[in-house]
Amino acid sequence: MSESTMTMRAAEAATFADLALPDAMRAAIGRELESLPDPSADIDRASARCHQVFAMLPLDLLRSVLDFGRHNDAPGVALVRNLPVDARTGPTPLDGGPGRGKSGFVSEGVLLGLSGLLGEPLGVLTEKAGRLIHDVVPVAGGERTQTNQSSAVFLNFHSDITYDPTGRYDRANPDFLVLNCLRGDPAGEAVTYYADARDICGELPSDALEILRGPHFRLNAPGSYTRSVAGGSEVLSEPVPILSGGGTHPEIAVSANGVHALNRDAGAAFERLQETCRSVAHEVRLEPGQALLVNNRKGVHARSRFAARHDGRDRWLQRTYVRRSLWDIRYRVTPQDHRVHF
Repeated sequence: MSESTMTMRAAEAATFADLALPDAMRAAIGRELESLPDPSADIDRASARCHQVFAMLPLDLLRSVLDFGRHNDAPGVALVRNLPVDARTGPTPLDGGPGRGKSGFVSEGVLLGLSGLLGEPLGVLTEKAGRLIHDVVPVAGGERTQTNQSSAVFLNFHSDITYDPTGRYDRANPDFLVLNCLRGDPAGEAVTYYADARDICGELPSDALEILRGPHFRLNAPGSYTRSVAGGSEVLSEPVPILSGGGTHPEIAVSANGVHALNRDAGAAFERLQETCRSVAHEVRLEPGQALLVNNRKGVHARSRFAARHDGRDRWLQRTYVRRSLWDIRYRVTPQDHRVHF
């Protein structure tokens, strides 16, 4: 099988995919993206242009990415290697905002190109001020939080969820995340983990599964929401299950900012879930020129602790939230921007 086709690790064939661009294609896409203007000036035009560029992918590789986004039985996480990078990255931003020293917008183009093959990028006002491209970096003061600002703690297995006034935080959350690595951490300590619900359900005992499929849990709203709206206080969902959907294609929703089990048995089942996530998780150490496609409904992800120095050389990822369609969250859309939601 050539590098332009999807290769599957034998032991992980059901839930993990490993994709790689041929060298000539990496160079060709990089040349096209070197002239990409700042996407934030006209995100729809930039997305269309990046879609045009990524349509250059070899057919089998293009189909593999498209299949990842559209088929129920596709893997839940995919590593995409040998992607183009900016000639100069500049210092890692210190405040969680956009970088200011990049030579261009190649990394943003890669992010939008991959995102456009999965669905539609969206923004949430309480997450990175509604920006569609998120810079995920360690931030001083956030080292020990259960947020993307952290570095000194294990970021627990979680879904990226969205506060919703209906009380269901899994309703408007992204279907996918795309993580593009601009800079790895200098010591190579940071590991991203992904645990697929199919693998989790295959390992859990039946009594724990039954409890996790019942409305015995309340999720805390994301840290970005509680900080900006609730003064840091907990904002809990209505009672919800952690696992849902058919046995062949389960869905999972877990908040990083805290899960409240409503009884002792539910608490024990949730602890068993976290242990199982650790035992079945795929591990990736992202490097520049690599991106991770994450199905945010099929599985949960986590990140190891790592050393952060806040000196402009720390780990730096860029991220998008992606929905297959924005139609069913139209009740959240802001009047100013049809991609940004409350």
